[in-house]
Amino acid sequence: MTQLFLEQALNGLQFGLMLFLLAAGLTLVFGIMDCINLAHGSLYMVGAYFVAAAAQAADSFWLGLGAGIAGTAVLGLLLELSLFRQLYRRDHLAQVLATFALILIANETVRLIWGPAPLLLNPPEALAGPVEIAGFFYPAYRLVIIAFGLAVAGLLYLLVAKSRVGMWVRAGASNREMTEALGINVRGLFTAVFVFGAALCALAGGLLGPLLAVQVGMGESVLILAFVVIIIGGIGSIRGALVGALIVGTVDTLGRALLPTLLRALLPADAAATLGPALASILIYLLMAGILFFKPQGLFPARA
Repeated sequence: MTQLFLEQALNGLQFGLMLFLLAAGLTLVFGIMDCINLAHGSLYMVGAYFVAAAAQAADSFWLGLGAGIAGTAVLGLLLELSLFRQLYRRDHLAQVLATFALILIANETVRLIWGPAPLLLNPPEALAGPVEIAGFFYPAYRLVIIAFGLAVAGLLYLLVAKSRVGMWVRAGASNREMTEALGINVRGLFTAVFVFGAALCALAGGLLGPLLAVQVGMGESVLILAFVVIIIGGIGSIRGALVGALIVGTVDTLGRALLPTLLRALLPADAAATLGPALASILIYLLMAGILFFKPQGLFPARA
């Protein structure tokens, strides 16, 4: 039981850090630009397809990952210049409708280019096996994902909390009008933040591609979790996105792994098999409701 808990805790850490890569860009776009981007999950999907296609063409996972991130960043730049600059001035309803239409367009475009079947993305051969940790074996590739997530989290902390650009980002999240009055190029800042968020989506999609199926519509479910993360952490807050992602990833993973087992000790097997997955799937939403009851603006709101 202890080994199972430790293994699932590492899985939760890995999943939470990947959610952070998605939520970091999303919370900056939402917090600074006041733009609801439902197509953020589509960038995650397109990034995964770019990485998988490039990895197959180059016969190298790492080359594919770099090419996929670069391609998705360029796509994010084109989207920001052509569409999102028009949406910043619109109300939230227009943003929701436009970005929802973008989800449908992205899904159908990916289906036309790569077909309806999932695209295969294999991890590097050197990381395909397990390593021993505290008496149990754990996949080496998942440890690399955790290392990537921690490295990006540290880089984002230094960028947002310690650099001049980060000061502008935090100022824009707190008071956009005052930031513009101080002479900051808010339009260029918006573009840079959006492109950076798109690149993080591709990084998450490429790293998770060998673990999850690279398929059409893969971004919708993870987008919901990303919104839960930024609501729990506080809109516009990188620190909140990290804490919220770790909470959601850990609770979701441990809930799905351990809750059915615990219920089997209390209920008949049939009832536990039915009730366990249902309770596990709503656990993070109950957690979100509980946190918002006591802290309606999230744990670390940017405008606190």
